[in-house]
Amino acid sequence: MRSVTYSMSMSLDGYIVGPDGGFDWSMPDEELHRFSNDEVRGVGVHLLGRRLYETMLYWETADQEPSPDPVMLEFAEIWKPLPKLVFSRTLSAVEGNARLASGGLREEIERLRAEPGAGDIAIGGATLAAEAAELGLIDEYRIMIHPVLVGGGIPFFAHRGRRTDLELIETRTFGSRVVFVAYRVIRAR
Repeated sequence: MRSVTYSMSMSLDGYIVGPDGGFDWSMPDEELHRFSNDEVRGVGVHLLGRRLYETMLYWETADQEPSPDPVMLEFAEIWKPLPKLVFSRTLSAVEGNARLASGGLREEIERLRAEPGAGDIAIGGATLAAEAAELGLIDEYRIMIHPVLVGGGIPFFAHRGRRTDLELIETRTFGSRVVFVAYRVIRAR
């Protein structure tokens, strides 16, 4: 069965964007971008909320930049064909290899898990991930912790009072002082 992973960058104080909505502090250097490219290669389908979908639209045309960075071009080549499922109450259409979700989050994830296919089901965006966590649908958390305190914004973790026990499965420190951690959810037996 395909795993559901929630993977995002966050500040050390736990935010994916700062109080002004900015996330310039999380822009990857070449080493980190290559790692992210490899991570996305392992994804079979990516679930996004509206805000993250709109942010990621950049990658649909990034290969048309006058002199694209090779690592960024590689990411665009991985991202564009990747199937994407967008959850939105306001969008009526999406672009590229994306489709709008027709069902609820639990229903869509159960359908995707039942389908044959390789690669994880990745969730991007704190709001969508919070709903998935509340429903007990996340199997793994993959976090890029950046060495910055932003003081507020959108938190990586929803604070809904639900305890979830985790098992550390991977860590890595990059030259940029960013620390990657991956935790698997421990399911009650």
